[in-house]
Amino acid sequence: MIRLLLYSQDADMHALLAATLGADFSLLIERRSSAIKEAISQKRCDVLIQDLDSNSSAIQNQLGFFDEIRDCGAPVVVMADRDSREIALDLVERGVYNYIRKPPVLPELKIVVRRAYEFAVLKRESERAREASVPSNCDQLIGSSARAQVVYGLIRRVANLDAAVLITGETGTGKELIARAIHSLGARKGRPFVAVSCGAIPDTLIEAELFGAEKGAFTDAAARRKGFLEEAGNGTLFFDEIGEFSAHTQVKLLRVLQERVFSRLGSSQLIPLPARLLFATHRNLLRMVEEGTFREDLYYRVNVMGIKSPPLRDHTEDIPTLAQHFLKEYSDLYQKPMTRVTVNAMALLLEYRWPGNVRELESVIQGAIILCDDDAIQPKDLPAAMQQPDLLGLGDALPGASFEEQMHDYKLKVVHKALQEYNGNKTLAARSLHISRTYMHRLIKDPEEEDSTASADTYTTA
Repeated sequence: MIRLLLYSQDADMHALLAATLGADFSLLIERRSSAIKEAISQKRCDVLIQDLDSNSSAIQNQLGFFDEIRDCGAPVVVMADRDSREIALDLVERGVYNYIRKPPVLPELKIVVRRAYEFAVLKRESERAREASVPSNCDQLIGSSARAQVVYGLIRRVANLDAAVLITGETGTGKELIARAIHSLGARKGRPFVAVSCGAIPDTLIEAELFGAEKGAFTDAAARRKGFLEEAGNGTLFFDEIGEFSAHTQVKLLRVLQERVFSRLGSSQLIPLPARLLFATHRNLLRMVEEGTFREDLYYRVNVMGIKSPPLRDHTEDIPTLAQHFLKEYSDLYQKPMTRVTVNAMALLLEYRWPGNVRELESVIQGAIILCDDDAIQPKDLPAAMQQPDLLGLGDALPGASFEEQMHDYKLKVVHKALQEYNGNKTLAARSLHISRTYMHRLIKDPEEEDSTASADTYTTA
């Protein structure tokens, strides 16, 4: 029996669900947010159904409520009418499992709730399967920020499970690196990792590329050839940008995922598909489902477990580490010995918004190495769009100051600037900088302590 907790002020909704859910579900109804939090913390429910009120002020309160209970353990399904649909989609992006229409269609409600429950069970099993011996750096992934650690934790949890994983995030955030980390940290690490670039294969060739073909199956098939599905064997098959597949290809792929068998073009012999399946996209697949451009049944097949790769602007504290990594890699490649990024240049890197994410940072460091005339990257070596004279007065730093001293001075200037913008409100200023209020206070009061504790106190809204 699945235990449902309904958070709603609508008495008619209470009566409707209580009368129609059936024996497979038990229903607990609460109108107070404090009671909801208590029930979840005491593990008295398996799934929370949150009824969105279309009143604007009520919605804001409910958004704040979700932020408070996001990590309590129970998956959340929201009910939304037409007026609150956009809010529901935003909530899904922030971590809600799914949303349903209001008033609910009973079969749809039961399906979504069951899937939310199965998702929660899988998540708990993955946590138990986590191995303490897994290295924390997750193979080639770089970064020690709070957001990076969340991703590493999810990678470790799913590495040894055969559940499908959907990796989402903006272009350039390292979705394929996450997929490769899952593969290399799991039991299949010695087997093939086959990446399929879904948007790069013409629709006319996609079946031959995926399934393979027998000799003579089509005009240019001069010999039997294996497709990506067969090449993966017992390894990992990674579909990069799954949202680019056409409707026709989605149908073909769905059947393969359901049956776990396929056949080459020109043959009726069934070939098993034992490979681990990983998927990635920069698109909002749920919104595509709503628009009718991505199949809903395929969406639930690929999104058993989700990992979101954060944009670089949300974990800028990793920029110095990433920049140093790329500096070493490409200075060795170009045979130009270089040791560091100057503090003024680093300040520009930290100030930039990075629309191209880590991939753009990599490109910027490569270009700077090529242009640089000495052993350190200067502001003049960076792209013109990033160059700002005397950023926050950083050019006034004492020539003899160390890198750490200059960076601390820069951080203080950023903090004081934020405090000025928010009229001295420390909470708002800290939130705007994605750091905790405690860390801001310590940074101002105790500069010697801040370097050792910055990572632990990083503010995150994930």
